Amino acid sequence: MNLDSLAERLHRALPQTQCQRCGYPDCASYARAMAEGRAGIHQCPPGGAEGVARLASLTGRPALPLDPACGQEAPRTVAVIDEGGCIGCTLCLKACPTDAIVGANKRMHTVIEAWCTGCDLCVPACPVDCILLENASGDSTGWSAWSQPQADTALARYGFHQLRFEREQKENDARLEAKARAKLADLPAHTQGAEGQEADRKRSVIEAALARARARRGGAA
Repeated sequence: MNLDSLAERLHRALPQTQCQRCGYPDCASYARAMAEGRAGIHQCPPGGAEGVARLASLTGRPALPLDPACGQEAPRTVAVIDEGGCIGCTLCLKACPTDAIVGANKRMHTVIEAWCTGCDLCVPACPVDCILLENASGDSTGWSAWSQPQADTALARYGFHQLRFEREQKENDARLEAKARAKLADLPAHTQGAEGQEADRKRSVIEAALARARARRGGAA
């Protein structure tokens, strides 16, 4: 089995909570690290002991107890927002990897329970501590508290989240670049003395910023 195929199979075996408890930015990154031998198969608390067994079967490595540095196997949770405390800052919307939180600036936010993976990333993002995690699976933990259809939904939602973020980033970059070009066009072309030196300095700064923007686009491509 080649590296890409193994990484994909490992990725599909993960619960797709995108919680980052494994130490990687998302489940795909963790799967790639396992395939390359850079990460252990016991770093996913949401998958629990059954998850470790699945990964052990795919990699041929011995099953190990969960790494306590990554957390413990626990019941599945769902985020709940205290409506009275929410200030509508939108920081939790940005933190949620599945866009399970909806709302607008200065408006109360709410959680779409079916899309929430209990990742916990919204809790530290909230500046007024109005988000709590509630037990959603009783005594069931790991894959007993989570299902493959839920994992598939979470993966699809994370894909939508990434596409939305990339689109918004491109739109923001385009706005900033348009402003920079407008400022560049407004600078006097041929002015002597201190005023000319200041205009040249500003022109250099703006041109350097535009060059960095072009380089970022080239790297993304």
